[in-house]
Amino acid sequence: MIDGEAGFGFTLIEDATLPPLGFVPEEIEALVVGLNEVMEVGDPALASAAHSALNKLKSRLPEAQAHRLKHAILTARRFEKPPAPGIDASVLRQAAWEERTVGFDYADAQGAQTSRQADPLSIVFMKTAHCLLAYCHLRKDFRAFRLDRMSDLAVTERSFRPRRIPMLREFKQRLREENQTSANPRA
Repeated sequence: MIDGEAGFGFTLIEDATLPPLGFVPEEIEALVVGLNEVMEVGDPALASAAHSALNKLKSRLPEAQAHRLKHAILTARRFEKPPAPGIDASVLRQAAWEERTVGFDYADAQGAQTSRQADPLSIVFMKTAHCLLAYCHLRKDFRAFRLDRMSDLAVTERSFRPRRIPMLREFKQRLREENQTSANPRA
């Protein structure tokens, strides 16, 4: 909080409090579903962060809204957990944010091993597993790599800044087009 008076300047008051957060009921349900889904399918660091965020929300909401959050009607549960990543997903996320090329070993569905260099664009949960959406230097094209099939992740000094967002847009557009083509049997 800032306190001041004409002719005397201003001071910052350290013990400032923020007004309570306010959400409509549907926003609270959306937060619960979203954070519970991350706790269910996220890698360990992300699942822990979602749990912490949910607890922070509970402690900072007005009483009636905190009650609604604690006893939400909607939630997310998975009976089958996704396979554990073979690499530290938080390191991969950081490399994507920093737009740094990564190297890793990868096993395909048949178990064949290859070493890859890729520009990490995004991590998505696709059907049953977390996948890295990336530009693969070996294949010279976009690829999705399952995190549970990756090992020996190394972040390189090579930067692909500032191309991550345009590359991600292009890859997502291709995925949408492929999905539309496969969903339309006449195409």
